[in-house]
This record gives sequence, structure tokens and C-alpha cells, in this order.
Amino acid sequence: MTLELLRVLDDAGRAPVDPALPEVSVRLEMFRHMLRVRRLEERLAALQRRGEIGFFGSSLGQEAVPVAAAFAVTPEDWVFPALREGAVMLVRGFPLVTYLAQMFGSARDVQKGRQMPSHQASRSVRQVSWSSSIGTQLPHAVGMALAAARAGDPALALAFMGEGATSTPDFHAALNLAGVLRARVVFVCQNNQYALSLPARGQTLAESFAVKARAYALAGRRVDGNDALAVHRAVRAACERARSGLGATLVECVTYRRGPHSSSDDPARYRSASEEEAWAARDPLLLLRRHLMLERALGPADEAALAGAIDSEITAALTLALADPPPARTTLFDDVYARMPWNLSEQAREPA
Repeated sequence: MTLELLRVLDDAGRAPVDPALPEVSVRLEMFRHMLRVRRLEERLAALQRRGEIGFFGSSLGQEAVPVAAAFAVTPEDWVFPALREGAVMLVRGFPLVTYLAQMFGSARDVQKGRQMPSHQASRSVRQVSWSSSIGTQLPHAVGMALAAARAGDPALALAFMGEGATSTPDFHAALNLAGVLRARVVFVCQNNQYALSLPARGQTLAESFAVKARAYALAGRRVDGNDALAVHRAVRAACERARSGLGATLVECVTYRRGPHSSSDDPARYRSASEEEAWAARDPLLLLRRHLMLERALGPADEAALAGAIDSEITAALTLALADPPPARTTLFDDVYARMPWNLSEQAREPA
């Protein structure tokens, strides 16, 4: 049986009259966060091209998924991201300047310069550090959910992946374990049509990625990943299902990576300009902007003021982040041992 694609907004931005929709003020806040991510990443891409950042993975065209998903979970839930979900931290209130510090590996970086750029994480907002080894965060999410359940903690795990991760052993191990043990996990697959240069049609012959949930007795849902309200509805329903003891869900968000896979990629080598134009016409910010204008919650002057405030915030945060020194050399000994061995203690006391 083919899984229906869930949509809330049509191409004109119209939504049905539905009391289950979030308040218009919440929809406007979603738009603000999506616009903030878009404008922030435009600045970061420019910094990378100038050689001030070593690596950058953009979420251009995919902003609806992390932002809407962040609005669907609680602050107590844990997030296990892939490359394009750093925005969840910002929605949760993580300081922008500290977020940017990770891109430079400076003294303000909570990871102390030990992770490559675009790998933000912080315990303060319950977002776990991830590895560029694709899919490894998925079993970790299941383990966290099982540990929380055993401890009586109501938190669930929100685990992101790209569609390329569905070809990894960790994907199958995680879904199987989540199914057998009814773990409180919501798996969100961002099907952005390309795993680097491999198109989705070359990744699987299944009718969708969401249908893979059936093999593990999980719920599967396909959703328009450019429709923030549809993503919010699907992830929120999956969270409610998990909390009620009915098990995990795999939510496939059908979207499009409008930019390169990363700053070392040239998408012109494997996709056409006409394809990019077709997806740009359904850009997630464009779709939500149309909706908010129909709702009379946003006008051109409102958006200009919003963009100006966001740009000023980003400029101020970048000024601070770029001025930061590197991490102190003494931090080299931090976070490795619960009790530092004697030989490292001696080294730590030696003059720099």
C-alpha cells in the first residue's frame, strides 16, 4: 500500500480551517527561525569561501524540517542530529555567538575546538554531538530512549538522518531494536533527493523511504518536507504515539537540498538547472511566507524589519565569535578521564 504524502499548505499557501494547527503566532515564530537560519547560513557560506571556515554544510531549502520538528518536541527530549539540523539548537535558545564559535573552534566553543565545523552540540539544549560517519547517531538515539525509560525519565529521542543513511547497517539495527523494544524514538529522514551525488532513485527501489518502517513493525509517514506545518503535524503525532507506548515512527520528509552537499561539492556536475528551478518554486520560506500573508500575519514591511533585526543579531554575534582566541592549551586534558592519571597531571603542570 502506497503511503500518502501529508501536506497542510497548498502551493498558494492556503491551509484548511483546522483547530489542530498551531496558533498563528507560533507559525510566525517558525518563519522567523527559518529566515534566521537562511540568513545566517548565507553569511557562513561567504566566510567559508573566504577561507575563514574550513567546512560548511548548508540546510538551504531544508529549513522547515529542523525548525518545525524543534517546535514539535519538548525541551526535555534529546536530539540526535545529522549534518543539517543545527537549527534545532537555535530554536531551543542556544546562544548564537556560542553556536558560531563552533564553526571557528575558538575558546567560546563548548566542544573546545575538537569537532569539525557544522557539528554543533550542547548538553544544555540536549543536542548530542554527531559523527560524519553516516548513520551512527541512530543506535545512540535508541539507546538513550531505552535508558530514559528504564530510569523513569519521560524524554524521547528525536533522531535525524538523510536518505543515504538508510543504506547503512546502523539504520537497520536501530529500527529493528526500536521495534522490538518499543523505544520512544522519532526517526526523521530528510529525503533531500541526493546523498551527496547519488540520487534517491539510486538509493532504493522501495516506493519510499518511510515504507521501510514496516519491516520493523514501526509506523511510517511521508510528509512534504517543504511544508513546515505538515512537518510539525507529523512529528508531533509521532511524539504522541511514542509517549503513549505505541512505539517508534519513521517520518520521511520529502524536500530538496538547494545548495551543494557541503562546501567541497559542485552540484552542477550531477543535477540540472531546470530541476533546481522547479524545487526553488516550492521553497519552504516562500510557502510559509505566502501562508502568513494570507493570514494577514506578515507583510513586506514586517518581513523587512524582521530581516533587518536578524542581520543585526548575526553581525553582532559574528563580531564576537571572530574576535575570540583559540581554546587554552590546558583544555587538551579536559573531558578525557574522570580522574586524570599521574603522567598527564605532570604534563599539565609543565610550562606551555
